Amino acid sequence: MVLPTRVTLVDVGPRDGLQNEKQPVEAEHKIELVHRLQAAGLREIEVTSFVSPKWVPQMADNAEVMAGLARRQGVRYSVLVPNMKGLEAALPTRPDEVVVFGAASEAFSQRNINCSIEESIERFRPVVAQAHAHGLKVRGAISCALGCPYQGEVPLDEVERVVRLMKDIGVDHVGVADTIGVGTPHKVQAAMERALKHYPLHEVSGHFHDTYGQALANIYACLEMGIHTFDASVAGLGGCPYAKGATGNVATEDVVFMLHGLGIETGIDLDALVDAARFISDVLGRKPVSRVANALLAKRTPAAAAGRAGE
Repeated sequence: MVLPTRVTLVDVGPRDGLQNEKQPVEAEHKIELVHRLQAAGLREIEVTSFVSPKWVPQMADNAEVMAGLARRQGVRYSVLVPNMKGLEAALPTRPDEVVVFGAASEAFSQRNINCSIEESIERFRPVVAQAHAHGLKVRGAISCALGCPYQGEVPLDEVERVVRLMKDIGVDHVGVADTIGVGTPHKVQAAMERALKHYPLHEVSGHFHDTYGQALANIYACLEMGIHTFDASVAGLGGCPYAKGATGNVATEDVVFMLHGLGIETGIDLDALVDAARFISDVLGRKPVSRVANALLAKRTPAAAAGRAGE
């Protein structure tokens, strides 16, 4: 078994991580978070979403955040768009990539957006075409691919059906997401195999929640298959809305620590990433969810105290 020598991490903290925070986060803090992430070596950052502020008030400052970025060459800044109106609002802010989404669970699709999976994906056809016309890459996220809060198990055939629908409308890259964090390694590999039937290895990624503590194991299972792109969220931002009090997105620091321990390159400075995690956690008034961030921050504190004592 040969693991990838390099892995690309997409930090979704500024968008997916912060969007469900009840307390408002100022645009300047969101911008600072993106700047800290890119300074730490992240080259793929999901910055914001262009959704109705009525539904997601936290993202109402999307254009302000995009305008405030000090962009770095080689960094791709992506935004989520729910429909054509969202894309039209996003285009003037010059994203490098747009993200569209669909569920692998019919129950989830009906319960959340009152339409079938096929109808939800078809709505994105003109969005994808217009994004391509503007030279933008389109990434598709398939939620609830490993389990659904309403129907439970999600058949592999349904996952593959959504992959095919994404391919049919022209989506360039597909991400398989374990939205409620119930996936385990063999189940994850089975779902990824369905995606790899329709997309090349470099255009398939994983998005894992750590609700049941399986995210790192699931990422390792994907590495065994050669998959080398994953979403993660700085400081573990973003809880699981379907499991009260549970952690959500896997923390970027935890993933980086594991990858570096495996000898896999990420281009990310772990200490600088921990600084970014501490920054946004301080803004939110709590500790990072990340175990690695908390462990490294705890190690720094005695060292700093010892240094002061010797002065």
